[in-house]
Amino acid sequence: MLLEAWFDLLWPPILAISTLLAATAASLHLILSRRNTSSTIAWIGLIALLPIFGASSYVLFGINRIRRKANAMRARSVSPSEQQAREVAQRIATEHIFPPEQLEHPELCGLATLAERVTRAPLLSGNSIELMRDGDDVYPAMLKAIRGARRSITLSVYIFNNDEAGRQFVEALADALARGVKVHIMVDSVGAHYAHPTAVKLMRARGLHVATFMPILRPGSFAFLNLRTHRKIMVVDGELGFTGGINIRQEHVLLASPKSPTHDTHFRVRGPLVHHLQLSNAEDWHFCTGEVLSGEEYFPHLKSAGEVRARGIQDGPDEEYENLLWILQGALASATTHVVIMTPYFLPDQSLLDALQVTAMRGVKVDIILPERSNLVFIDHASRPNWQPLLEHGCNIWLTPEPFDHSKLMVVDEHWSLLGSANWDPRSLRLNFEFNVEAYDDDLAAAVLQLAHDKLASARQVTLEDYKQRGVLSRVRDGIWRLFTPYL
Repeated sequence: MLLEAWFDLLWPPILAISTLLAATAASLHLILSRRNTSSTIAWIGLIALLPIFGASSYVLFGINRIRRKANAMRARSVSPSEQQAREVAQRIATEHIFPPEQLEHPELCGLATLAERVTRAPLLSGNSIELMRDGDDVYPAMLKAIRGARRSITLSVYIFNNDEAGRQFVEALADALARGVKVHIMVDSVGAHYAHPTAVKLMRARGLHVATFMPILRPGSFAFLNLRTHRKIMVVDGELGFTGGINIRQEHVLLASPKSPTHDTHFRVRGPLVHHLQLSNAEDWHFCTGEVLSGEEYFPHLKSAGEVRARGIQDGPDEEYENLLWILQGALASATTHVVIMTPYFLPDQSLLDALQVTAMRGVKVDIILPERSNLVFIDHASRPNWQPLLEHGCNIWLTPEPFDHSKLMVVDEHWSLLGSANWDPRSLRLNFEFNVEAYDDDLAAAVLQLAHDKLASARQVTLEDYKQRGVLSRVRDGIWRLFTPYL
């Protein structure tokens, strides 16, 4: 009885002290390690409001363990990733490295220089980049490439579903393996579980070598749940590449009338730029498996295949700089006439919101094309409070009707294009591993602009008057969701 009495007396102060220490430790770690002020304040606010839940959530989701692991790899004298990068540099002929100062449009030279410094990757000439739309066009082209593979296939994707579309890829990849082609497949561990039974299980049953990025079902893996690979890259024989926003799932095959039809855009790539795609896949494969992919079967000598000057942009929490965020800011600062942005999720941080407003106020036309309704309604709510300052300072916001469009595209001045896997949200710009391509080519920019114009033909423009006429409850709901932006 005495012991129980002492316990009843002491456990409240012990719990209070423990809670205070945990909250203080988490807050100090935030202050000392976080560079983003708004994210730091948001986390500290959550910890202050709900100390135990907030501190636990930060430990599980907020600490960037990937950067720590990547820095440890870089500390070695010569890492496999460095060997791959050197090999790629040796295989890129000098004539394909294009100096930024020689660009036809001088206003873009500074942007090209910025991108080179943050990515440490050269701008390459001699490329062909072909815009492709939806799984109806993209999947047949990718399957044809797989069936024609002779030496190697590397594939990285966020979602790979065990549905009609996914099973076609499994069959084609298994056939390639049976022909003696080396096949390496990476699927994000969260994305792999969008459908059950998983395609990963099916592929492994067919003998395919599949790596899951940051497995979520291993002991201790819960702390990495928030750090995912969002890249979509396929390279065949080191010569032909595909990248963009399309996952492997039946929803992208619109002619099949899926339950949740989803538009998206992908690109077929030839030329020296394919090395940048392959290097991203090789680094991720080494991260997942410890195996190094090297040699002619993965990095052959590539000849010129077109006139596009382009560069691959790897981005993720393991990078020294916030590569994509800085390049987006540089692109907006470089614009002189027109900026077009297409994104399914629009939650830019304050620096991007400021850059968009400044760009519009300089007299540049800024068109932001968003879906009327995305597949994540809470993000739609969180996005709306950002619209008012943009509308007030001259940006144009357009909402496109269903089907939902998952494309992530940007064009500046009809000369520069950005395409790839990243959204305009904190998850893509700070948490996810993403891959994008910047291209300096008028014809490619015209193709992307044509797609944007086609979307605008059926879009509804949001006016400042429309925005202000929303009901009080809608504004409160959207404002509450906006508070969760750092966690979305």
